[in-house]
This record gives sequence, C-alpha cells and structure tokens, in this order.
Amino acid sequence: MAMSDTAPDGRVSLPSRARIDAYVRLLRLDKPIGTLLLLWPTMSALWFAADGVPPVSLVAIFAVGTLLMRSAGCAFNDWADRDFDAFVARTASRPLAAKIITPREALVLAAALALAAFVLILPTNRATIAWSIPAVAIAIAYPFFKRFFALPQAFLGIAFSFGIPMAFAAVQNDVPAFAWLLLVINLFWVVAYDTEYAMVDRDDDVAVGIRTSALTFGRFDVAAVALCYAIYVFAMTLVGFRNAMGTIYYAGLAVAFALAVQHLWWIRTREREQCFRAFLDNHWLGFAVFSGVALDFAVRLHRWPQVW
Repeated sequence: MAMSDTAPDGRVSLPSRARIDAYVRLLRLDKPIGTLLLLWPTMSALWFAADGVPPVSLVAIFAVGTLLMRSAGCAFNDWADRDFDAFVARTASRPLAAKIITPREALVLAAALALAAFVLILPTNRATIAWSIPAVAIAIAYPFFKRFFALPQAFLGIAFSFGIPMAFAAVQNDVPAFAWLLLVINLFWVVAYDTEYAMVDRDDDVAVGIRTSALTFGRFDVAAVALCYAIYVFAMTLVGFRNAMGTIYYAGLAVAFALAVQHLWWIRTREREQCFRAFLDNHWLGFAVFSGVALDFAVRLHRWPQVW
C-alpha cells in the first residue's frame, strides 16, 4: 500500500519506520523542550524538600516520570485538539491532525504512559501516590480549558508546576505550605513562556476560536510577559532569603533574569519566529535556577545526592 493510501478506519497507512516516527512526534520525543520545562522546577523542589541532598532514586523516578507524563499529556492534548490542529499552520502536520494516527491510538498511548508513570511512583509513599490523582485530573482537564477560559496558560501553570508538591510529598510524606508557594511562583513563569508560545499562533487561534493569554492580554501581551517574569524572579529571590541560600543561588537567578530580558527583547516586535525562539529558550532559564539551587546546596553542605 502506498504512503498516501488510506486504511478502512480512516488512518493513513505508512511503512513501519514512518509509523514509528509518527508515534515519536505524537509523544513529542523529538521535542524535549516540554519535558525540560517540567523537569527543572521539579528538580529544584526535590533539592529544597531534601535540604540539598535528595536520594538519587527519587531524582531518577521524577526525571523518568516527567518524561512519561509529558508524553502522555501531549498524546491526550492532541486527541482533544484533533479538530482544531488541522486549521493551525504550526500544528496541521501533527499525526492526529494529518490522520496518520487514529484518535483511539492516541488515547491508548496516553493511558499506557500515565499508567507507567503511576507504577513508577508506587515505591515512594502514600502521599505521593495520593497527589498523583489530582495531577492526572489537571492534565486531562487542561486541553478543554482553552475552549472557554480566558487564561488557559494559568491553568497550564498549575499542571506544569504540580511536580513541585509531588516532590515534597515524595521526600517528606507531606506537602507543606512552602511547596504550594513554590507552585504559585512557578505558575507566573509558565504564564510568561506559554504566552510567548501563544503569540506564535495568535491569528490561527482567532480563526478557530481558541482562547489564549496572548489574545486576552491583547496589545499588553509583552508587558504581561514582562510582569510575570519580574514576579517570578523577585519571588524566587525572596525564597532564597527564606532558605538562607548563598551567592551561587543568586547568581543562578541573575542568569535567569538576564535570559528573561533577552526574551522580552526578542518578542518586542511580536514576530512569530522570535516569539517561538523566546519560548524555546526558557528551558535555559529553568536550568539556570535549578543549577543555582543544586550547586549552592552542594557547596555549602559539601554533600551530594544520596544513593537511596
């Protein structure tokens, strides 16, 4: 059967290598940016929760779990958006929108990956397992918020920050108020970079009726991104004071601030390529903050993550 032929179920039939590539694209394994944006605040939370010495086993569990849940979320998001993606230039070639993969396949993959992530946390404790349930519920609800909620990026901020309370639960078997504070702070960073992402699709989102922060903020979109970055960096500075962090921590924040300024310079003209460039560069901002946290603890304590 030729590549352009269609199977009885409406799915485009492809050679096996091309089909594997379609699954890779559905799960965004070819685009690790989303995994990294989830990973860095989760790792920072692990270091704070464990006073700078998290067990290596938990680091591995959360690193792999982040990848699994991000891929599961992408598959489910594409399933939910399959009738919209075909009309957006940037997403029209996605496997579901292009009918290379069926909606049923996407749901099965999403469920399988979410189950694998759940199995991964079973050796932790009851608190972590309990908090995984609302984490999955939030991930499922997010794609539908774009239908009616004016700031779906804020809801995404909760989803992309939920690794923070789960990290504290895994280390302390509890989620203290400080963990929720970190979640709220991280939410502002998510709104900043996902608004940059939404600025790329502004015209297409208007056409298909999707709600985004870029549309809600309108001509104040760049100012809103700047405000969110400022709140995030300032709040993380206060976190440093609260936890008696040292010079290396603040150096990491200084790098993050410089990157935020660079992003604002890129998006000032609202050109699609520059907005997408700023979005992609945010993983370096998250890495700068995490590096400051981890290295500051390591230097001050002269200790490294435990094996167990």
